[in-house]
Amino acid sequence: MNTKLIMTLSAVVLAAIGIGLTFFPAEILLHAGIVSSAPLLIMLQLLGALYFGFAMLNWMAKGAIIGGIYNKPISVANAAHFLIGGLALIKVLINNPGSPYFLWILGGIYLVFAVCFGIIFNRHPADKQTV
Repeated sequence: MNTKLIMTLSAVVLAAIGIGLTFFPAEILLHAGIVSSAPLLIMLQLLGALYFGFAMLNWMAKGAIIGGIYNKPISVANAAHFLIGGLALIKVLINNPGSPYFLWILGGIYLVFAVCFGIIFNRHPADKQTV
């Protein structure tokens, strides 16, 4: 599995979400149909900082050997983030089928990354098996 590609793609996705939440929280809330408030805006900006920091972690680690026992904290953190986030999104989408289209796309992206990082976590980087 090409961990460099997966780390790069996840860094780009997380950075895009992080930048959006940091600099455009009011616009995101408006698009989602949620009433804006000062505490909610600050929470979204802090969440954006978290996403951007996680993106930088993935970007900086993209050239490292990842898998099996190598860089296990990075693979575990990514697998946990994308699995938990993906399951939460899917739960919301199942309970609200009329949800905005961007949540469906985000849920799909999250589950794809969850599977990829689950494979990376469980596979030694020297294995030449195909997915």
